[in-house]
Amino acid sequence: MSHGYSNSKKTDDICEQVLGQQTSFASRLRCMVRGIDIRVCIVFFVTIPVFIFGIYLHGQKITYFLRPLWESPPKAFHEIPHYYHENVTMETLCKLHGWKIRESPRRVFDAVLFNNEIDILTLRWNELYPHITQFVLLESNSTFTSIPKPLLFAGNRHQFKFIEPRLTYGMIGGRFKKGENPFVEEAYQRVALDQLLRIAGIEDDDLLIMSDVDEIPSAHTINLLRWCDDIPPIIHLQLRNYLYSFEYHLDNKSWRASIHRYNSGKTRYAHYRQADVILSDAGWHCSFCFRYISEFIFKMKAYSHTDRVRFSHYLNPKRIQDVICKGADLFDMIPEEYTFKEIIGKMGPIPHSYSAVHLPAYLLNNAEKYRYLLPGNCKRESG
Repeated sequence: MSHGYSNSKKTDDICEQVLGQQTSFASRLRCMVRGIDIRVCIVFFVTIPVFIFGIYLHGQKITYFLRPLWESPPKAFHEIPHYYHENVTMETLCKLHGWKIRESPRRVFDAVLFNNEIDILTLRWNELYPHITQFVLLESNSTFTSIPKPLLFAGNRHQFKFIEPRLTYGMIGGRFKKGENPFVEEAYQRVALDQLLRIAGIEDDDLLIMSDVDEIPSAHTINLLRWCDDIPPIIHLQLRNYLYSFEYHLDNKSWRASIHRYNSGKTRYAHYRQADVILSDAGWHCSFCFRYISEFIFKMKAYSHTDRVRFSHYLNPKRIQDVICKGADLFDMIPEEYTFKEIIGKMGPIPHSYSAVHLPAYLLNNAEKYRYLLPGNCKRESG
C-alpha cells in the first residue's frame, strides 16, 4: 500500500515541477488533465448537448405524450342518439328524439369566417342549400397570423350565383399586428360576424349554425332541428373527423360545430364548448382538405396554430405530398388525447378508408371534379 501511495505522490510532484517550469504547452496540458475522469468529459461534452438537441427536436412530442399526467379530460358530453332514414316521416323522427313537430320550420342562418376553402365551401353550401334562409360570410384581407391575403371569395363570387339571393357578404380589414396571439385576431373577426348576422336579419328563435367552413352539418340534421320543437337552446354536433380527404377517417370526435336557437343580446358567435349536449353522427369535418399543395402551405402559415410549424422543412412541397399519401401528421405531432391508451392507439399514420358511403351528395354527384377528396386519390396538384 505504501509503495502505491509513493508512486502517486511522486507523479503529483513531477506535475508540480512541470507546471512550475517553462515547459511545452503539451506537457502542461497532459499534467492538467491527468486527474480528470474521461467519463465525466463524455457526459459533459457529448451526452448533455445531445440531450438538449433532442429536447429541441422532440420537446413538443414529449409534452403531448405526457399530457395525461398534467391535464384531465374534459367533462363528457351527453350524447343524443341520432335517428334518420329518408323513408321515415319528420313527425316520427322528431318523436324518436323526444321532441314534437312544429307547424312550420324555423328559419336557419349559416354563418362562417372564410379563409381560402373554395371547394369545401361549395360542398357545404350545396349540402345545406335546401334548408338555409340566409348564408352569412365574412372575409378579411388578413389571416389570423396577420399575413395579407387576397379576398378569395370576392374574386370567386360568380361560382356561387345559386345562393346570391340569400347571401349576406361582409369584408373586414385586418389589423396587421405582428407578433400578436393569433387567437386575438380570430376573436376580433368573430365579433364582426356577430354584427353581420344582425345585418342579415336574424331574429329570436331562428337557428344559427356556428362552425368553420370545413365543419359541414348534414342536410338531414339541419332539417330535423328546424322542424322539431323543444330542441335544446344550444346543441353541439358530433362530426365524422377526416384529414386531407374522405380517405382518412380519423375518428368521430369533432365537436366544435354547434346549433343555437338565437337569443338577442345573449348569443355570441364562438368556436368553443358552449353546452353539454351533442347530437351524434351529424355531419363531416374535413380538415386540410385542399386541392393544391400551395393551399396546404398557406393554411399552415395562416391559421391560429401556426406555432406548430417549428421547422422550415415542414413547408417543403415534396414532404407535404408524402405526408398526405401516408396519412401522417403535417406537423409531426403526437395525437392530442387525454389518456395514454388513446395516444398510443392513434400514433402512426391514419389507416386508409375505402368507403365513400354517407358522404355529401354534391361530392358524389360531381366526383370527377372533386376526385382528390375521394379514396385512392392522394396526389395533389402543385397550384
